[in-house]
Order: sequence, then C-alpha cells, then structure tokens
Amino acid sequence: MDSVIASLKKYIYVVSFPKITVVDVLEILIIAFALYHVTSWVRKTRAWTLVKGILVLFLAYLVAYFLDMSVILWVFDKTIGIGITALVIVFQPELRKALEELGQKTIVSSIIPFDENKDNLRFTDRTVNEIVRATEELAKAKTGALIIMEREIILSEYERTGINIDSAISSQLLINIFEHNTPLHDGAVILRGDRIVAATCYLPLSDNMGLSKELGTRHRAGVGISEVSDSLTVIVSEETGKISVAVGGKLLRNIDGDLLRKHLKDIQGKPLEEKAKKHFWKRKGDSDR
Repeated sequence: MDSVIASLKKYIYVVSFPKITVVDVLEILIIAFALYHVTSWVRKTRAWTLVKGILVLFLAYLVAYFLDMSVILWVFDKTIGIGITALVIVFQPELRKALEELGQKTIVSSIIPFDENKDNLRFTDRTVNEIVRATEELAKAKTGALIIMEREIILSEYERTGINIDSAISSQLLINIFEHNTPLHDGAVILRGDRIVAATCYLPLSDNMGLSKELGTRHRAGVGISEVSDSLTVIVSEETGKISVAVGGKLLRNIDGDLLRKHLKDIQGKPLEEKAKKHFWKRKGDSDR
C-alpha cells in the first residue's frame, strides 16, 4: 500500500504545474502581445506568402526526418543558412518598414515620453488656411496636385529628388507650382512646417493590391509615401477634381475643404489645453447670442 501511495505521489509531482509568479505572467503577456502584432503585420505584407512557404518547407522537413531521408535532411542542413540570408535581402523593405514603425513616437510614447515640455506646433493656422484654399482652387480647375505635410520623419531622401524652393507657404504659389505646362508641375511638393522646401519630388509607389484599379500614379505615390513615413499627403485628381488624403498607408477619398482642414488641424500639434480653451470660448460666444 505504501508503495502504491509513493507511486501516486511521484506521478502527481510529475504532472503538477510549476509555480507561476507575477514575472512569469508578465512575460507571457509580453510574448503574446509581440506575437499578435507581428502576425497582424505579416498578414498585411508580402511576407505572409513567405510564411506559408516556410510552413510547407517545415512540413517537408518533418516528413523527411520521421522517414529518415538522409539526402533531403543533408540538403536542408546545408542550405538553411543561405536561405535565411536570402530572405533578409529579399524582404529588406518590409523589415525596414517594421523597424521604422517600431521606432515611431506614436508606438513608444506611452512608455518613454519624448520632449514633453517641447512646443510641438508644426505649422500655423495661416498655413492650414493657405493649403485648404489652394487645394480647393486646384480641385475646381481639375489640376492634379500632390502635397506632402512632413511630420516627425524627415523626408530628406525624397526632397533631394526634386528642386529646392525654401519659400513661405501661400495658396498662390502652390497653385502656380501645379499649373499645367510649368517646369514644377510634375511630381510632389514637400512642406516642412510653414515652408515649401521642394517641388517635383519623386515618391515611392504603393504596391497595396487593395487600392482601387481606377487610381493612377499620383494616388499610388501619395499612399506610398504615407506607408514609409508618418506624413499626411493631400491629393487632387486631375481627371475628377476630387480631393483625397493619405495617412498611414490608408486613403480617404472624395473629401471637402472642411474635412481637409480637420485632418490638418489634427496633425498641427496644438496643446490640448489650447484646443479646449478655444472650444470653451466658442461655446460661450454661441450662448451669448
């Protein structure tokens, strides 16, 4: 009887769960969070096809291992290192984009505060008004335009592909830049703060297969620059005169001047207390009427 009890105790000890501490739970949550976001990111890129191919190769390796296929195992052993290096080279753009997204302040600002006391106002209300006025006039005339508002990520590599201007932002200048048969009308304009820094800039085209087939190069370029940076891009269609905005790889089509103004205000960087104060005085003025 004692031997039976001893055997049961030994068996229960073997199948018993290990002691779980708070650190273990935290570690599990961090790993689960990382795996979820990595999987979500992979599904939206070309790397998803790669992952499915790797799974097929892994299943082939398991079959070869259990059936003791020595030649196939030898091939896997000799090519695995070269294969990993080749994958890193082929998918370098996707890996770069992932690291850029990881380094953006929007992701880590909740953990590590950046420049809390810094004035983050990117551009003035006058700049907003000039951009909206120029965009509306370009849309009425059905003049194609591509205007990029730079934010945290500096667009110097794309600025170098164009012609330096370094001028104050005005609706008249923006309209004149995109006027047909002018030297600067082709390409994109990059705005930094309250200045126009360059025109006729070349941008990367988006390879997002979800975009409508009716969209041309101008819209794909606008979405493409928003995929590799945190910029906001204003697009005016030359065919329809419709206004679109591209942010974070997403395209919002057929908007009006008021909605464009709202998007520009959202990235302007005004302190929350200033916005609340302005809203308070507006409400108070309405009530006094």
